[in-house]
Amino acid sequence: MGDGIVTSCKPPKEQHERKPEWLKIKLNTNDDYKGLKKLMRENNLNTVCEEAKCPNIHECWGSRRTATFMILGAVCTRACRFCAVKTGLPNELDLAEPERVADSVVIMNLKHAVVTAVARDDLKDGGSEVFAETIRAIRRKNPFTTIEVLPSDMGGIEQNIRNIMDAKPDILNHNIETVRRLTPRVRARAQYDRSLELLKRAKEMQPSIPTKSSLMLGLGETFEEIIEVMDDLRANNVDIMTIGQYLQPTKKHLKVQKYYSPAEFGELRKIAMSKGFSHCEAGPLVRSSYHADEQVNAAAKQRQQQGEELLAVQE
Repeated sequence: MGDGIVTSCKPPKEQHERKPEWLKIKLNTNDDYKGLKKLMRENNLNTVCEEAKCPNIHECWGSRRTATFMILGAVCTRACRFCAVKTGLPNELDLAEPERVADSVVIMNLKHAVVTAVARDDLKDGGSEVFAETIRAIRRKNPFTTIEVLPSDMGGIEQNIRNIMDAKPDILNHNIETVRRLTPRVRARAQYDRSLELLKRAKEMQPSIPTKSSLMLGLGETFEEIIEVMDDLRANNVDIMTIGQYLQPTKKHLKVQKYYSPAEFGELRKIAMSKGFSHCEAGPLVRSSYHADEQVNAAAKQRQQQGEELLAVQE
């Protein structure tokens, strides 16, 4: 104190990775964005776009006029350390929800609808029957809309997966999220091998329906671990892969360990395609349902090409 220097007992602040320029988002609050938001509120619907703080919400709502519906309520029974969706005790099931989702798909005149949900470990069927009824309701009211579903692991129960696959969505999407080593730290209750098993069983139940999974980067994974995930997905006949940058939603969530450059994502996409995926979206802002309408078209083209090749061989 005699020399006039004041010292602090506070520990030094933890260094954070600075967000790079390519992650800056252009906001688009045009009439399409505002109209879609109004529609969701009027129909008492939830979207993962809002609940998970998706960085693409303005592009999808404002330009592409697409959205990912989140059924089974807005409260999740799991507390994954990367996800901003609320955790707690869910409300009772809203059995009218499938019809409201279907009505909204009609009003929006969607060519492709994505339906996801919070994890409902409190339900014996994991919410699979509501998923199935939502698919059927959309089919009844807008038969030309393609449907992608993104369920949790459904507790690994085969009948729960079968309930969904019997309703025949156009794409079954279940996210692996991260590499094997980091799964216990990143995903609450989920298991790496159980996710692979779900994707495998879904393909066995409905071989003609494309399967899809997503990987987020920046949590401390290695290049070799990323390649291992690709190989594991292909070994279980997954058709489509998306790869995006993890972004920390709040201070309570896991910190970003690395920001991958667009060039690195481009290289990973090339590797994924070389391994046999029919389609791969890879980029800093890519999320599981990003440009999902393009992915279902790519999968349909591949199925058509495979069918033509098979006929040629038979002839």
